[in-house]
Amino acid sequence: MPRSSSGADGEPVDKSVGDVDNLPKNSRVLGIFAKEPLPGRVKTRLSPPLSAAQAATLYQTALLETVAMATGGAFDLVLCYAGSESYFRQTFPGISLCPQQGADLGARMSNALRHFFAQGYRQALLIGSDSPDLPLAMVEQAFAALDRQQLVLIPARDGGYVLIGESCHHPHLFERMPWSSAEVTALTRKRAAAAGIACRLLPVWDDLDDLEALQRLLQRSPASRTAAYLRSLSVPECSTASP
Repeated sequence: MPRSSSGADGEPVDKSVGDVDNLPKNSRVLGIFAKEPLPGRVKTRLSPPLSAAQAATLYQTALLETVAMATGGAFDLVLCYAGSESYFRQTFPGISLCPQQGADLGARMSNALRHFFAQGYRQALLIGSDSPDLPLAMVEQAFAALDRQQLVLIPARDGGYVLIGESCHHPHLFERMPWSSAEVTALTRKRAAAAGIACRLLPVWDDLDDLEALQRLLQRSPASRTAAYLRSLSVPECSTASP
């Protein structure tokens, strides 16, 4: 998930991030970080081989699949959005929204987690839309890990992570991080260990950040909506990689 990108402005979180629609129904919350899927603004590392429009549709397809997975869980679901609020309200009716707030990715994630705990949640996870075939069972495993640990991570193959969760908020884990580098998970674990924060590391999963990751998705989850969209493209690298 951790990839630096443009988003909402860097205003303080104390008032405006309190815009989640409802008070907690559960003690657990999953926040999905998402951007409005505008051509040229999402999945730019995949253009080429994809066009800007294809990359935007890929992003939207992956986001829809991620939300569909998460709606089956025994936890509250919140979309932490950047872009047009009307797009998210129209596309995801009934799902609570929270605007991203912060000057960089770390600040936006930290602010979202801080808000969740201020709302009364006891466990909070964050994911992005870059792992559309992440199983619900792994999300539930991450919540279960927080019954005993303060921090849980699902590392990404590229050295970042596809999920981070806390049972209490630790802002320093998100400050001055080298986002978009292979050091994110390792540095997060190092900071946690230095602070005495118990951390559980779950098995590695994939972010859809490059062509190789797209090809692995096609092999791993050929029945997924995201894989079906990739096969529909007239892009040899994507449409012919499935079994």
